[in-house]
Amino acid sequence: MRPVLIFVILFLCPFCAGSWGFFAHMRINELAVFTLPEGMYTFYKQNRRYLRDHAVDPDKRRYADTSEAARHYLDVEHYEVCIDSIPRKYPDAVKKYGLKKMNQSGILPWQIQQSYYKLVRAFQQRDSAKILIYSAYLGHYLSDAQVPLHTTANHDGQLSGQQGIHAFWESRLPELFSEDYNFLLGKAQYISDPLEEAWKMVSKTHLLVDSVLQLDSVLNSSFPIYRKYGYSKRKNKVVKQHTEGYSRLYHDSMKHMVERQMREAIRKTGAYWYSAWVDAGQPTLKGFPLPPVPSP
Repeated sequence: MRPVLIFVILFLCPFCAGSWGFFAHMRINELAVFTLPEGMYTFYKQNRRYLRDHAVDPDKRRYADTSEAARHYLDVEHYEVCIDSIPRKYPDAVKKYGLKKMNQSGILPWQIQQSYYKLVRAFQQRDSAKILIYSAYLGHYLSDAQVPLHTTANHDGQLSGQQGIHAFWESRLPELFSEDYNFLLGKAQYISDPLEEAWKMVSKTHLLVDSVLQLDSVLNSSFPIYRKYGYSKRKNKVVKQHTEGYSRLYHDSMKHMVERQMREAIRKTGAYWYSAWVDAGQPTLKGFPLPPVPSP
């Protein structure tokens, strides 16, 4: 392999995984099925492979839809010093900031609300294809809301000399350690205000940003670089990755943060699916033909 090609692969590696990484997004959607009540469980369980495999569709859409990227994050500092100063309702935010600024700074909480109401309508219409499509999409955005680096302008550590920390936190760590996580969760709980709940999630997640960055910085300052990075083959490509030793030290220093955020992503995904079904009048989900599911 030519040296230039190797460099390109290594340089691009941090950006290949997408939000939460394909592995974590798929796992979250699949496990959320098991939080659902009896009236929903059979249909969702029958289709959990679709929900799992299409959990990453919104990331793939970025290549075809230029407006997609902004739906995955909220760069709080580009809006206000304090997240509580950002207007909660979309029309109020548009009036204050304008669409151009919002599409540059991210619209994640409002996207969660929009996807939620699309799912409600799909339930009301008893459209099994759209129920699955919007359930998969909504699960993706809810999971993004649990990733601290999706709530800051310093989204990849590029402002603090920590480039690559985004994929490290949301992809490498779950892939290495999630087999040891406790994913036994209770039944989904009803959410009365999906937009308010979305803002609560993003605000709580944003509080973790400093810890994510500072703990890596402290550990990095005392860790020899030859023990921090290694090279491995991934999907027939040679990639540069954090070593398992460094990954474990960083993972453990956060005291189960990644596990907590994955658990919360599963819990909220199930809760939003359940709430959309309730708000649609709890229609029966029996008698649907199993799709092929088309694109929306």
